[in-house]
Amino acid sequence: MSTNSSAEQPRRRELILKVVEARQKDVGRGKVRIDIDALAQIDASAGDVVEIEGQRKTAAIAWVLSNEDLMGEKDIIRMDGITRKNAGVSIGDKVIVRKANVKFATSVKLAPSNFSITVDPGFVAYVKKKLKEFPLVEGDTVLIPVLGQAIPFTVIQVRPAGVVMVNDDTSINISDKPLEQTRYPRVTYEDIGGMRNVIQKIRELVELPLRHPELFKRLGIEPPKGILLYGPPGVGKTLLAKAVANETDSYFTSINGPEIMSKFYGESEQRLREIFDDAKKHAPAIIFIDEIDAIAPKRDEVIGEVERRVVAQLLTLMDGLENRGNVIV
Repeated sequence: MSTNSSAEQPRRRELILKVVEARQKDVGRGKVRIDIDALAQIDASAGDVVEIEGQRKTAAIAWVLSNEDLMGEKDIIRMDGITRKNAGVSIGDKVIVRKANVKFATSVKLAPSNFSITVDPGFVAYVKKKLKEFPLVEGDTVLIPVLGQAIPFTVIQVRPAGVVMVNDDTSINISDKPLEQTRYPRVTYEDIGGMRNVIQKIRELVELPLRHPELFKRLGIEPPKGILLYGPPGVGKTLLAKAVANETDSYFTSINGPEIMSKFYGESEQRLREIFDDAKKHAPAIIFIDEIDAIAPKRDEVIGEVERRVVAQLLTLMDGLENRGNVIV
């Protein structure tokens, strides 16, 4: 009788694993990391392609979790932001993982996700070379490095359907016109370096009330109404807010403090009310107020009547009697 630990693992067609953020070294490489024994249960090993199913299906190359990666848990899968987007999940969600039935693609059609590009045979050959490193599923977003920048492309069609890999015989067609998917590049937690402790605190304060508001209703307690991020310009406050919005799949709107001010009576307050009403309609939502000290200095430092009215309106919207819904400022 064999004593091999992997051989003793019961064979299963699929696993249910909790999503954890990727290590920085794996970001953008089409990799996920899974426990070696879990891989053996679905008859897979390091280097195999696995299909990942959340709100939608995607695929990635599976590699083995190290002891450092496990964090005391084996039922986890480490995946980067682009793979989470392709699977339609966030950190902490559960996904179904199974060994993929991979075919070589006869044709793949791509389109830039955000802006128009110039397509020539040399560029198509370059993209084809890069695509050989990734398994692809129709609807996926892939990042192609161009002049030191990762450019997002959407896979708009693969033939045959399902999980495919690109080889020398694959025909690649690239549109020069973009798909209007997003107004700005999707930012994830892995895009922000050196802020692990800050990210962890914000996730505790923001993700739970945005994604599970029913828990607070059941307990009869109020979720946090807002978070104040402070620091000099350029440290990543706006980037962090966008990452939280993307990771929680929340509506994101940004207010620039000085731009909200108006010399006309009541116009600044009306703008604030419209922004909060729009966020309530699109809840769960995050409102990011940049340079808030420009519109809301300390009450005892407010001099003009316009500033007094704006401060009073902002405080009413943020902390008044009316419930503003699943919106965090």
